[in-house]
Amino acid sequence: MRIPANRLTAYVRDIFVREGCAEPEAERIGRFLVAANLTGHDSHGVVRVTRYVEWLRAGEVEAGRTPEIVTDAPNFALVDAHYGFGQTAGPVAVDLGIAKARANGVAIIALRHAGHIGRIGEWAERAAAAGLVSVHFVNVAGSLLVAPFGSVERRFSTAPFAAGFPVPGGDPIILDFATSLVAEGKVLVASRGGKPLPEGALIEPDGRLSADPATLFGPLEGVERDNQRGAGAIRAFGEHKGSGLALMCELLAGALTGSGTAGPGQRRICNGMLSIYVTPSALGTEDALAAETRAYLDFFKSAKPMPGAEVLLPGEPERRMRAERLAEGVPLPEPVWETLLAAGRPHGLDGNAYRT
Repeated sequence: MRIPANRLTAYVRDIFVREGCAEPEAERIGRFLVAANLTGHDSHGVVRVTRYVEWLRAGEVEAGRTPEIVTDAPNFALVDAHYGFGQTAGPVAVDLGIAKARANGVAIIALRHAGHIGRIGEWAERAAAAGLVSVHFVNVAGSLLVAPFGSVERRFSTAPFAAGFPVPGGDPIILDFATSLVAEGKVLVASRGGKPLPEGALIEPDGRLSADPATLFGPLEGVERDNQRGAGAIRAFGEHKGSGLALMCELLAGALTGSGTAGPGQRRICNGMLSIYVTPSALGTEDALAAETRAYLDFFKSAKPMPGAEVLLPGEPERRMRAERLAEGVPLPEPVWETLLAAGRPHGLDGNAYRT
């Protein structure tokens, strides 16, 4: 089925209002989750609504928390979200980085103790729209999902990384990926009838490679998805390279920020993010940068494609998907829609009434 983005956003907003969030926060949750669906990153979209509700009811994520600037310097700030929603803490941290970098050329912002902050490319896009280069290292404290290269045991979170580069007169370059071979949300989507996982995305305790979501979640029939039920793990992408980058995400976003790493004994859901922001004009003339950037991107795109393939810049697939889904609606597998209906039902909300 396809549901108009504005209607889907309204439905998610109304669910979280009924769950105790103030309307502005509930609207942000709906808007950012649906924004992930619009770009094709369904793993970070509305499939997470029931999990957010579960975390909220369990006190793992708290509604109405105001992010606190713990340390404030011209080029640096430490922001503590106090376990509030990432959709509230994320914009505060990113906008602070933008303001400091505009004033001083460069800024580093450490965000700790945030609820799930969603698709990290969203924050790189936000900085690029303001004309800034940005780099983001993220971890999830307590979220043991990924096996290091050479292992079958979980030691990492999916540890996302993102970077954005504004292009004068053109669309920005947005690189955004989990350091795991697939994001945990993609395993969740696959388990609910969405896009299947690539072969070998997961690994069993005996070393066998798998594409079965049950490797991560355990038996799937009749239960809510819980990644602690499965005996296996997600694999790191790129063998030792992805494993090494995941380790740096844990250290930079988890240990350095004080948010906590993915080791045992941590809160169930807690994002840390270390972000670097750069004002391009602080490093050289804007005209020279624009010319060099445009020339290189043209050269990049001129590479002869493989048969049946296209040379794409990071961010191009997301922009195309956003345009398509804004026009045609957000596609949702029936099992995902059923979870959304179930989330609204206790509050007297009929999700089907929002579809048109």
